[in-house]
Amino acid sequence: MKFIKHIFILALISTTTLVVAQDEDAVQFQAKVSKKTLGLNERLRVDFQMNKDGDNFVPPSFADFIVVGGPNQSVSHSWDGKRRNFTKIYSYFLAPKQMGTFTINQAKIEIDGQDYKTSPITIKVTKAKEKPADPNDPDYIVQEYIHLVTEVSKTNPYLNEPISVVYKLYVSPLAGISNYRELESPVFNGFWSQSMDDKRIKAQNGTYKGEDYRYVTLRKTILYPQKTGKLVIEPLSLDLTLEVPTNRRDIFGNQIKTQAHRTVTASARTINVKPLPEEGKPESFTGAVGDFQFIMETSKNSLNATESLQAKIEVSGKGNLKLFELPKLKTPSTLEVYEPEHQENVRTSMSGMQGKISDTYTIIPQYKGKFPIPTVNFSYFDLKTETYKEITSEDIIINVLEGPVYAEADNNLPITNNGKQPVVLNENQFAFIKTNTNFKSTTKDSFLNSPIFWTGLVGPLLAIPLALVYRRKREERLADISGNRVRRADKLAKKYLSEAKKALGQKEAFYIALEKALHNYLKGRLNIETTDLSKDKIRTLLLERQVESTVINDFEAILENSDLARYTPITTVTMQQDYDKAAKTINLIDKQIR
Repeated sequence: MKFIKHIFILALISTTTLVVAQDEDAVQFQAKVSKKTLGLNERLRVDFQMNKDGDNFVPPSFADFIVVGGPNQSVSHSWDGKRRNFTKIYSYFLAPKQMGTFTINQAKIEIDGQDYKTSPITIKVTKAKEKPADPNDPDYIVQEYIHLVTEVSKTNPYLNEPISVVYKLYVSPLAGISNYRELESPVFNGFWSQSMDDKRIKAQNGTYKGEDYRYVTLRKTILYPQKTGKLVIEPLSLDLTLEVPTNRRDIFGNQIKTQAHRTVTASARTINVKPLPEEGKPESFTGAVGDFQFIMETSKNSLNATESLQAKIEVSGKGNLKLFELPKLKTPSTLEVYEPEHQENVRTSMSGMQGKISDTYTIIPQYKGKFPIPTVNFSYFDLKTETYKEITSEDIIINVLEGPVYAEADNNLPITNNGKQPVVLNENQFAFIKTNTNFKSTTKDSFLNSPIFWTGLVGPLLAIPLALVYRRKREERLADISGNRVRRADKLAKKYLSEAKKALGQKEAFYIALEKALHNYLKGRLNIETTDLSKDKIRTLLLERQVESTVINDFEAILENSDLARYTPITTVTMQQDYDKAAKTINLIDKQIR
């Protein structure tokens, strides 16, 4: 048995050594076809490619096809910085004789005294396809050889489950594109989205419906659905510059090509978003979906009164980290707690968000004693098990070593350690020496020739021209219809901005008031009606009035944020930033508009 075992190990080592020894100089001889499914009236290209020069090439019989061209032989040499590369290709152009499924048998060639064969390829011939009189027609080329595809990782996700959307442009070897530009970018209404585009666009080899194609990845986006039901991902549209062959040739016999512009559009995709189950949903659930860890910890547990400590609530893992609120910290009233500092360390990839978010509270105890911080519950929906999971923090006791004692029995007043009540000082503990007198004269002044006498006499006479000037200005102001409309719009904008400021912390009311303020301001300044408040119309009018593009972009961004914020969790800090940005943008438009 040991002998057999040793032979087996020796054979395994020999096989491994043989595989490792296969280097880049190994002979490769293979067959490639332009498509594996074609119509009865179409042509098929077959290439027999090798990486070393050979002799005595023997093609297959092509019994089920008519050879309309070939063999055409091409040889190329290249240098990749390390070694020389050699490629030799024998090409044939075939026309099918009838419909059915046929096999292109093996080709054979002799390289370095050894015979090599290709693998058989199966071809399916269908009924004749409708083709234009000119096979070089740009519309036909776009229809048959160029495809813009939308790839979606999942079409039925849960609410707040990440999905990826990738737009790819497939181009057949029979078509050529020299340039492209985006006509219409995709819209992701109802989704939180983040673009993952790579500035370096690289062409790659691939297959489309079983045929060899070259493709480039144009856009990559990660989406988190914020609504349930059917949501539509709008298509991407491109303007392509095609290189179309003509019947003319140059003085060297090369075919002359011309350029043509055509539009290609990816199909819209519908995503059916499932709601999160109601069964088993914890009370502490705030919308977290993914796989998370949760901790609550303090920087120290023992300190003196009026000293500070930090309590951190942290969630880490993979999921919609930016789209839910952390649980709130609850503390006894004897601990003074400040507003938390929110921190995010989140990175987004095509698989979704991952990282951690935290709220750090500063706590200052006021009295001596031991004060418990109640446990905090955090729950999330686990996509792997499709169930809710809840995590509870550990109990924390804050031990305040030195400081006044909290006396609940004595009107909640603090008392010192020696049992004496502290002296309470009032605001007017000390009276200061007065430096000014308030003596009154015993002699009465005469009313005649006094300041009050002359003011009462001359005042009405001076008021007459002032009244006339005021009346004239008021009439001019009433006659200024456009100016009145602007002033009314400014008042409405200030009114709604004021209402938005009052509603800080109330997401729905705040963004409704903010959006009304921006719309009413535009209606007055641009002299337009509510029905004309479209994005394109607003941009056109502001550009005509010489408003800078950056200011217009900021204005549109505020409107988009107002719409998106209704479907996503928003903090008070974010609302304050949107309010300040809205006020600043209105001020800039007022300064620049002509």
